[in-house]
Amino acid sequence: MGTILIILLSTINILIFLHSSTSSSSLSSSSILIPTKKTYIVHMKRHLKPPSFSTHHQWYKSHLQSLTSHDNSLLYTYKIAYHGFAARLEPSEVELLRQSDYVINVYEDTFYFPQTTRTPEFLGLDRINFWAGHTLPELNNAAQDVIIGVFDSGIWPESESFSDVGMSNVPSRWRGKCQSVPDFDPNVHCNRKLIGATYFVEGCKHCSTEIQSPRDYNGHGTHTASTAAGSIVANASLFSYAKGIARGMAPQARIASYKVCWNEICAGSDILAAFDRAIMDGVDVLSLSLSSNSTTYYSDAVALGAFAAVEKGILVSCSAGNAGPWESTVTNTAPWVITVGAATLDRDFPATVTLGNGQKLQGVSLYSGKLDMEDKLLSLFYQKGGNLSSNLCLRGSLDQKMVGGKVVLCDRGVNYRVEKGLVVKEANGVGMILANTPEWGEELLADSHLLPAVVVGRKAGDVIREYVKTEKNPTVVLSFGGTVLKVKPSPVMATFSSRGPNPIAPQILKPDIIGPGVNILAAWPETLGPTSFDVDRRKTSFNIMSGTSMSCPHVTGVAALVKAVHPEWSPSAIKSAIMTTAYTQDNTNSSFRDSAVDGTFSNPLAHGSGHVNPQKALSPGLVYNIRIRDHIKFLCSLNYSMDEIQSIVKRLNFTCANKFADAGQINYPSFSVLFGINTKRVVRYTREVTNVGAAGSVYEVAIDAPSSVVVLVKPQKLVFKKVGEKLHYTVTFVSKKDVKPGNAFGWISWNNAKHEVRSPVTYSWMTHLN
Repeated sequence: MGTILIILLSTINILIFLHSSTSSSSLSSSSILIPTKKTYIVHMKRHLKPPSFSTHHQWYKSHLQSLTSHDNSLLYTYKIAYHGFAARLEPSEVELLRQSDYVINVYEDTFYFPQTTRTPEFLGLDRINFWAGHTLPELNNAAQDVIIGVFDSGIWPESESFSDVGMSNVPSRWRGKCQSVPDFDPNVHCNRKLIGATYFVEGCKHCSTEIQSPRDYNGHGTHTASTAAGSIVANASLFSYAKGIARGMAPQARIASYKVCWNEICAGSDILAAFDRAIMDGVDVLSLSLSSNSTTYYSDAVALGAFAAVEKGILVSCSAGNAGPWESTVTNTAPWVITVGAATLDRDFPATVTLGNGQKLQGVSLYSGKLDMEDKLLSLFYQKGGNLSSNLCLRGSLDQKMVGGKVVLCDRGVNYRVEKGLVVKEANGVGMILANTPEWGEELLADSHLLPAVVVGRKAGDVIREYVKTEKNPTVVLSFGGTVLKVKPSPVMATFSSRGPNPIAPQILKPDIIGPGVNILAAWPETLGPTSFDVDRRKTSFNIMSGTSMSCPHVTGVAALVKAVHPEWSPSAIKSAIMTTAYTQDNTNSSFRDSAVDGTFSNPLAHGSGHVNPQKALSPGLVYNIRIRDHIKFLCSLNYSMDEIQSIVKRLNFTCANKFADAGQINYPSFSVLFGINTKRVVRYTREVTNVGAAGSVYEVAIDAPSSVVVLVKPQKLVFKKVGEKLHYTVTFVSKKDVKPGNAFGWISWNNAKHEVRSPVTYSWMTHLN
């Protein structure tokens, strides 16, 4: 019997990064069923299929039936994204599989639970007036050949954002479909814009009682899809907030929706099946506002599927996660995906809290109901004894006799933000002030609460808390200011956006890029209230949400535009173009601020290469290409076993003989340099850049480094004789002696009169360096 490696995992599940707190799953009346069996993903030795079976599906089914008496155990047979299948099995059947000569790995498939009108203008998409001499309409026309696949909670096809008015016929290469179910008619609900709508539920049938359909009953998928590629919609708003023309980043691109999330739970087995389908369908770009906290790439469904997609020339854009501002919380860190963090844009929804002592404090609000309480002096309630549950406005914590007719001060944290408003309303409170605690800093996220509400930062929150504690009869006036534009400073790094260092491969800087992810307006199911609560009877076609779920599709749409302009470019070239042209100064010409701590600046561990810049990404000058064989060398450098690497690369004829000595040797557009305290003081990397600008281009290097590091680059000038030419440079980083543990930052840039090809550099001094 051959050697069998069995790995039991609880991390092949996917988490929607919906920081907006609009989900009502915690209050849902639908119950989650407890299954008697569990779903497993089985990694097979695909090449050992007996010739008596015409397909791998037949072989897997037969092999499974020989171990179990159940005919319906097999859920999926994977063809491209993975070599193996998913099945629902009893523990005894799993043990039998582990003993099979044909089985390499067995993974348990469990689940994680969840944690635009202005953005095109903010990103400059309305000002793109050149593309090698072409116009914006010509760019949009080229984008009609680009197909964006969205893995999410489905889609609401009736939204105006998915209108196909003015669009040409569907590209003939498209092989996808729209599934027909009672609530979704392909002849009615799909068109030349929404060209695909399928769902994958086998791994999550016990997660939810939601109707099995491509339709979106959550809102998250509709929001993300329209952000990436929504059609132009005039007079879009959320109850008159953020009013304007709504459009996706690539409004002429096609959309294919792959529903993999049910009741805000997304199973890895379903994700892999969706990757299989999307690759065969012919998508060009994939957008996944999802993530897991997997600690290895071979146990992460997104990393596994994305590798297969990249092999087929498909760029995969993923959210970085909403676990900031803590270090090493970034997810989706594989070097073959582009990982997107979140920042603010230059639009705000100001509101004012005026205390009884006359002090005025600024916040934000999306309150859109009757304004008969505006400018009224009202009593303010906050539990003076420090009762944690009532201060947090948790379910059942507020006494109607104490809060009825008053404005309630609620601390942020633990439960959903919009749930706090519901708790106050149910206790007959007439308004709410939602105040940040130290962990949330000065980040202001606007939500459409069920009652008048103002969100304030930590400093203002502390002022209000102190006022309530010291004033015998505290009072307050709430005022609402609508929508303002051209807010300064912006962008500001979002507190919630997950940060590096990369927890799996610290030599790869993650996140890669940031985009708008705070208070984003996009399409919404008209049957769903903006809070998603059953008691929320308000109806809207657009909603405002925040999270890396929102920033991810912004970058997805930009990637689609780059793909439209350069259809021959590889995913790594498109990713490089987006990263090396990003900007790192806000609209006050200052370095990015970080809302986590007032007065502090962001750094590449938070914002990666910087903020996406669509216009410059179309013409980057140079790109860093990464070949599949380089990804294999990278995986080998992580000291994975051959079976573990094979589960990702899905090939037998590879070797680790020429593996990278250091994972950072991969041809990445950024640098993460690790020094050991008094052990490793010299790090040397060689990079290859490809000229995608004009023939005869000459670039000279510019370096910014901390005083604790000496940086040497050879050569210091790159002369390209022709387009497509590849040249190498070597950079040597030398740490000075006696540097204390910590981080520092800098950059390396190749510049000429037309282009600045910039790579951020992070330096980390570590006591224990493996």
